[in-house]
Amino acid sequence: MDVGILGAGHYLPTKVVTNEDIEKIVDTNDEWIRTRTGIEERRFAEDSIDTSDMSYHAAVDALKEANVKAEEIDLILVATVTPDTPFPSVSCMIQDRLGAVNAAAMDVGAACAGFMYGLITAKQFIETGAYKKVLVVGADKLSKIINWEDRSTCVLLGDGAGAVVVGEVSEGKGILSFELGAKGAGGKELFQNKEGYLEMNGREVFKFAVRQMPESTVNVIEKIGLKKSDVDYLVPHQANIRIMDAARERLGIAEDKMATTIKKYGNNSSASIPMALSESVKNGKIKDNDLIVLVGFGGGLAWGAVAIRWGI
Repeated sequence: MDVGILGAGHYLPTKVVTNEDIEKIVDTNDEWIRTRTGIEERRFAEDSIDTSDMSYHAAVDALKEANVKAEEIDLILVATVTPDTPFPSVSCMIQDRLGAVNAAAMDVGAACAGFMYGLITAKQFIETGAYKKVLVVGADKLSKIINWEDRSTCVLLGDGAGAVVVGEVSEGKGILSFELGAKGAGGKELFQNKEGYLEMNGREVFKFAVRQMPESTVNVIEKIGLKKSDVDYLVPHQANIRIMDAARERLGIAEDKMATTIKKYGNNSSASIPMALSESVKNGKIKDNDLIVLVGFGGGLAWGAVAIRWGI
């Protein structure tokens, strides 16, 4: 059975926070942020909007794009590190709100790589014949865990959600190969501290990311007997434009063949890949039969990549 993405959707809060706004809170400036991260603005959810709300709206968009009804969904997987509450899970919350009465539900915790873990988990359930359609959501309200006294991390983060519906696709389409991995010894480089704030060793995370993203991309391409030049479009985790460009250049991929939403939205953790994917599809940058690679890394340290022949 060939398994792929039937439709993608996303949701962004309406509140725009510019670098100039950040300057009023932290000892930093627009030029410093732009040159080191590529970020010009990000979205923050209002206090009344939580992770489950963003997840719900992204899911509704994905279901619409896939032309799938909520009651057709067999399983809901939500990748997040900022749930509304420890329990009930975000997946259970949106199962109820969507009316997906036939779906099992669970959350996945792999930080910025969470969506990749969720997507591959969905693929396994469908390939075994256990389920037919799975909703995978990546959503985070990172504004909840920002330490405004740490100017190296507070400028990076934004809120949002992305979602996909996964199911059977025609022969030769869908997820062709994947790679998942973890390096628990690197967990100390990127984590949530006891006060609940994000902490990161930027230098070490940068070195890890610029090595792992190209390596994982090449690995999933080689698994299907293709080469780097066969990639039509790259959708990386939107962590930092310098990391993204370094990985893209190592792969020999042209700038216009890489999804880049970090300028407008910042780093959205679990949401960044599905948001960038959905926006790229809606903007016509990803077309039927394109070979695309999704690749992400995050706290854990964990990473994942998939090669997809786009289309149903």
